[in-house]
Amino acid sequence: MEAKAVDIERASCPVERTLEVIGGRWKVLILRELFEGVKRFGQLHRALHGITQKMLTQQLREMESDGIIYRQVYLQVPPKVEYSLTPLGESLKPILESMHEWGLKHLDRKLEESSV
Repeated sequence: MEAKAVDIERASCPVERTLEVIGGRWKVLILRELFEGVKRFGQLHRALHGITQKMLTQQLREMESDGIIYRQVYLQVPPKVEYSLTPLGESLKPILESMHEWGLKHLDRKLEESSV
């Protein structure tokens, strides 16, 4: 019984849910690119050095499923697909900016400690 209560509590933890949506190596970097505006798959692939096409496709599908990006398919030859942020995805911007600021401060602290 106790294990189920812990699982329910974890599933309802807002921070854990946020990390599920933006966690991993690539999602924050994909978001960074999309904060700049609409991008096509090839543009994202070129901007994210080291990501495979398969991984980029997987991450984009997960992000679309979570409702943070929108995938627009244009019926033309050759096919054209564009990715953009939904309002929910845009709402992550201040969170990631805060994480950026925290990272800068933490990096500065680590540099100060290592120079002593």
